[in-house]
Order: sequence, then C-alpha cells, then structure tokens
Amino acid sequence: MKKPPRIKIPESAKVGEVIEIRTLATHIMETGNRKDARGKTIARDIIHTFTATFEGKPVFSADLGPGIAANPYIAFYLKVSGPGAIEITWIDDSGAKIVKTVALNVV
Repeated sequence: MKKPPRIKIPESAKVGEVIEIRTLATHIMETGNRKDARGKTIARDIIHTFTATFEGKPVFSADLGPGIAANPYIAFYLKVSGPGAIEITWIDDSGAKIVKTVALNVV
C-alpha cells in the first residue's frame, strides 16, 4: 500500500447512536492470475486481513480473497458506547501491515 488508507467517520456522535465507518485502501490487489509482458505470472499480492477495533475491542473483521477489486472499499456500522479511538488494520500478502487510528468525538 503506497498511499495511506482513508477513513471517514462522522464529525461527532452521541452515545447509543449507530454510525457508519467507511474506509478505502489504495492497493492493486494482484490476484496471481495475470501474466506480465514476458508471460511470467505476476505474484499474488492482496490485502487478506482487515480488522477494526474500538477502544481495543474488535468491532469488525474480514478475510479478503483474490476476488476483491483493487482499492477495496469497506463500510461497516458501529454502535457508539462512548468516546474513544477506532483502530483499523490492513495486512497484505507482502507482509505490509498498515494501522490507522482515528478519534471518535462523542458529544
């Protein structure tokens, strides 16, 4: 992942409210099925694991496969239990692990 993933959350939320968390990772998601100009198979390199936690507790996870499009977009919902931080982690086949944390403003 060359560019840091983007995360979109509401500017503020209330306790008990259900909010949508959206994220977009910039990643080619190479399936391992294509060949380069010389006919050599291009190695598979996909994001295979996606996890999200809120204040250290898991709230969403996904195991991704080669059928996922490049630049995967993932959206999920979270019931706000109080103020805290949302931590999102992407892990790909090359071993890259990207972790991004955003604070949730609770009013």
